[in-house]
Amino acid sequence: MGITVTSTAFTPGKPIPIKYTGQGENISPDLSWKDAPDGVVSFALVCDDPDAPAGTWVHWIIWNIPATSTGLAQGVPANTSLSDGSVQGTTSAGTSGYHGPMPPRGNAHRYYFRVYTLDTMLSLPASANRPQLDAAMRGHVLSQGQLMGTYQRQ
Repeated sequence: MGITVTSTAFTPGKPIPIKYTGQGENISPDLSWKDAPDGVVSFALVCDDPDAPAGTWVHWIIWNIPATSTGLAQGVPANTSLSDGSVQGTTSAGTSGYHGPMPPRGNAHRYYFRVYTLDTMLSLPASANRPQLDAAMRGHVLSQGQLMGTYQRQ
C-alpha cells in the first residue's frame, strides 16, 4: 500500500509552474502526503528527472523528516539541516536543497517527487548523495508514493 502525495502547486502529470523552476524563483513547491502506514519513524523525499540527457538528474533529497509531518511547505530553505531535524543532501548540481527544473530546450521532462516512509532515522552526513541515500534506506522502506509533474523550458 502506498501513500498519497499531492501539491497545491500543480496537478499530477501536468506542468510545474515556472515559479518552481530554475527559470523562475527556483523555490520548492508545497507537498502533502497522507495514508502513511503504522510504524513510520521518518520520511525521506527524492525529486528527480529521469529524462535528463546524461541520465537521471537528482533535484532534491531530504531525509529524517519527522514521522509527525504531513508535508513540506513551499520554499524549503536550502540549509543542509532544518529546524525540524530534516537533512538535505547533495543534488546532481552539487548543491544542498531544492534545485528546480531547468531542462535543455526541447521536449518536456518528467519530475518525480517520491516520498518514502521509513522505520528508522538515517545516519547520513548532509553531503550524502542519492546512491548513499538509497543504500541507507534499503530494508527500511515501509511504503512510498509519488507525484509527477512536467516542465518544458521556455
